[in-house]
Amino acid sequence: MGVALVLADIFRGSQYRQTHADGLGRAQRRVMSAIELCRTAALGGHVEQCDACGHQRISYNSCRNRHCPRCQSLARAQWLEHRQAELLPKVEYFHVVFTLPEPVAMIAYQNKRTLYDILFRTSAETLRTIAADPKHLGAEIGFITVLHTWGQNLQHHPHVHCVVPGGGIAPDGEHWVACRPGFFLPVRVLSRLFRRLFLEQLRHAFDTVALHFYGQLEPLQDPQAFAAFLAPAAQAEWVVYAKPPFGDARHVLDYLGRYTHRVAISNQRLVNFDNGHVTFRWKDYKHPAATKTMTLEADEFIRRFLLHVLPDGFKHIRSYGWLANRHRTAKLATCHRLLGVAAPADETLDPMEDYRDHYQRLTGKSLRDCPVCGKGHMLCIEIFLPGALPRAPPPADYVH
Repeated sequence: MGVALVLADIFRGSQYRQTHADGLGRAQRRVMSAIELCRTAALGGHVEQCDACGHQRISYNSCRNRHCPRCQSLARAQWLEHRQAELLPKVEYFHVVFTLPEPVAMIAYQNKRTLYDILFRTSAETLRTIAADPKHLGAEIGFITVLHTWGQNLQHHPHVHCVVPGGGIAPDGEHWVACRPGFFLPVRVLSRLFRRLFLEQLRHAFDTVALHFYGQLEPLQDPQAFAAFLAPAAQAEWVVYAKPPFGDARHVLDYLGRYTHRVAISNQRLVNFDNGHVTFRWKDYKHPAATKTMTLEADEFIRRFLLHVLPDGFKHIRSYGWLANRHRTAKLATCHRLLGVAAPADETLDPMEDYRDHYQRLTGKSLRDCPVCGKGHMLCIEIFLPGALPRAPPPADYVH
């Protein structure tokens, strides 16, 4: 059985850096380097040995870059651990998605930080405004929003996923307002307000010279050209949709675990890298039952992956309403009181807990069990620094 293909293999096996040196940004170069070095001797690591059979293995350190497909499991589990206390029992949860139309998405790619921020702000304002309207829900809501910038084929497709409880706090703060079973807010109303709010803020960004245009979009620096470019988007229906409601809070966590720390493509979707071409699996949502394969030249595959590198320090998961950091503790206490449910116990985490024990507690998967005998535990017998090698490395067959 061959070694599974990973994204780093494609980066190492191409000349993308050399052939596209002028078009690569610093953040993109850093992401490529981090993924290439992830779990290699360049980052250091440790040697483990089974206390029962003596089997040894080398474990190299992870890069921990948020774009790396190998480094999301523990980060995802830790994030979900903190979210458990925020989920409300006895409440139906909904999944609402806001998507940018193609012309606006083109501007967004050249102005990521500005337009992604606008996308977060306006989608949140849309939900909170319509929910607060007595004609619809008439309550203050709280929700989590996650930014994704890709589609299954890795093209640029910016959209946000919002996970929203189906109810909120009444204006008087003294009772809980629940939505109708199976229905949260009218999608068309959300879509129209979202479109208006987004275009208003986009025009403001243009007027304050917060937008930059390059290449084929350079003519949009002219106000008349910019207005003409946006005119069709102002008349089109913007895509906002609500999926069927989740079950209980456990189903919400399962969903969040799949979406919050996802990267543009996982290693599991990679099929083959041969003769300068990459083949990967993708879902064609026009035919939901079909999982297809797509083959691209390596340079095009890498170009598409790098479309989704976020600006440094950009926060791609945000909370709003009574889940916002400033109000969360007090507002959640109010929600529990109004729903008549007990607040979850405050579990104090051990800061000295070993990451392997932490991972097992959160995921149920053990990193300590011996992969050979299955009876012993893998114990660290040596730590080596980045760029160094263990003093007596185990056989190459056992390196992972």
